[in-house]
This record gives sequence, structure tokens and C-alpha cells, in this order.
Amino acid sequence: MDPATPVGMVRLLITDLNTSDPLFTDAELAALLAAERSSVKRAAAAALDIIARSEVLIAKHISTNDLSTNGPSVGAELRASAKALRDQAKQDEDDLIGGADAWGISVIDFDPQAPYRRW
Repeated sequence: MDPATPVGMVRLLITDLNTSDPLFTDAELAALLAAERSSVKRAAAAALDIIARSEVLIAKHISTNDLSTNGPSVGAELRASAKALRDQAKQDEDDLIGGADAWGISVIDFDPQAPYRRW
């Protein structure tokens, strides 16, 4: 796992760090990156959504003796993490393109004679 690559960054964000038994293959993460237009945070959010759905379907809410698992609760936390990543990605995009939440200043040349010129 190389965290300097997009696939490695996605792995880092979703804590898929077990190199001997990863949750996703590199090809699967590359497909998520392609589907999310190379946005690492959006691809990580999509991966977390997949994990959340799997957790809810497989783990369910089970109580046996002194052991209890709550798949829906874990799934809700994962979906909240995915939403936070999507919000961060949106903020990053707004900052790059000068969206509503972006800040900065633009300097333009002022020509006081421009309205009187014929182009």
C-alpha cells in the first residue's frame, strides 16, 4: 500500500490498511476512483457506503449470551463518515473553482476610458 497514490489515499481514508487481507482490491478502488472522476475523497465515501451496506446486510442486530453486535449502528456511523468526506470534497471543489464558499481577491486592470472607446 502506497499512500502517495490515489488508491493508497483511498485505502488510508477508509482504514483498509491490512495488506494481507484488504477489504477492496486495487482494481475495485481504481473503479471507484474512475466512477468518482478521480476524487479520492468521493471514492473513499463510496467505499464507506459499500462497507456500510455490507455491514447492515451481514451483521444485522444480533444478541447472544453476553455478545452483541449492531450492524445498523455501525452502518450509520460509516454513512456519516462518507457524508463528511463528500462534504469535504465539495468544499475542496468550491475552493478550486471559486464557488460560493470560496474566498479570495481578484485584481483587474482598471481603464477609466474603456466606456468611451470604440472596439
